[in-house]
Amino acid sequence: MARVLIVGAGLTGSLCAALLKRQASGPLQLSVWDKAEDAGGRMTTANSPHHLQCTADLGAQYITCTPYYAKIHQSFYDELLAQGILKPLTSPIKGMVMKDGDSNFVAPQGVSSIIKHYLKESGAEVYFRHRVTQINLSNEKWEVSREKGSSEQFDLLVLTMPVPQILQLQGDIQNLISEGQRQQLESVSYSSRYALGLFYEAGLKIDVPWAGQYITSNPCIRFISIDNKKRNIESPDIGPSLVIHTTVPFGVTYLEHNTEDVQELILRQLENILPGLPQPVGTKCQKWRYSQVTNAATNCPGQMTLHLKPFLVCGGDGFTQSNFDGCITSAICVLETLKHHI
Repeated sequence: MARVLIVGAGLTGSLCAALLKRQASGPLQLSVWDKAEDAGGRMTTANSPHHLQCTADLGAQYITCTPYYAKIHQSFYDELLAQGILKPLTSPIKGMVMKDGDSNFVAPQGVSSIIKHYLKESGAEVYFRHRVTQINLSNEKWEVSREKGSSEQFDLLVLTMPVPQILQLQGDIQNLISEGQRQQLESVSYSSRYALGLFYEAGLKIDVPWAGQYITSNPCIRFISIDNKKRNIESPDIGPSLVIHTTVPFGVTYLEHNTEDVQELILRQLENILPGLPQPVGTKCQKWRYSQVTNAATNCPGQMTLHLKPFLVCGGDGFTQSNFDGCITSAICVLETLKHHI
């Protein structure tokens, strides 16, 4: 039985796992490792420390589907809509630019519910707090080492973490990347920003006419969402949650600062936009070092194969584009490449 490891429990990794489960002709032992404490990657959803049903999307806020992708990825959207994992975005987002034919969707239970759906469907063994540090060749298998715990061997390896983290891996993998591939990988760039989730007591009303708003006149804050209102799940028993995304220049400037200090700076700017907000009962400040891809790898659409026997492939939005459909495209490309090696 082939042992397959997917590194990264974000959208690309989780969908790769589900597609492998659906289409593999023989039995697979499938594992997913992620360095974080929960699934989601940049589609993560945080919970209030006081009420687990009070959640906030700290990464992707909503999904925009163009007519082109509505057609070629129709089965993916239909599946998620049929199961209630996605639903149309009907709440007002002030400043959102709409193009003809575009559709917008939200995830009622938070965007990480999409990832958890695919991981559950895959039947994979999912391990968190597994930060991969080294990849070596050993008897025609991949020996994968992590920061804590013993190394393990796999027959096939799929890397879906941000490209700079792939380049930081130690071991034989460094010698397997050709000079041309290294140049392609090093050309991938990302924006950086912070996201701040604020959780409030039940019964509080944040009295604004929008569920989300793009901010154009603040050096710190780019987007605000009343997250439960955005998803139409307002309840008298669950307090509201507020999400603030910073501008990219702010994120770059304060990238190496203490998150507690950054949180205070964001809260001060928030007071200028929404004065008089009460103290939240819980907060979660998330640093997105690799927020969105600004330059994808050239001439390797969807994936990059680093080794054939044993097989090693990289995928993720660094090889397509930084949105929902980009990740689906990459997962499909990875699967097509894997088919020849399973």
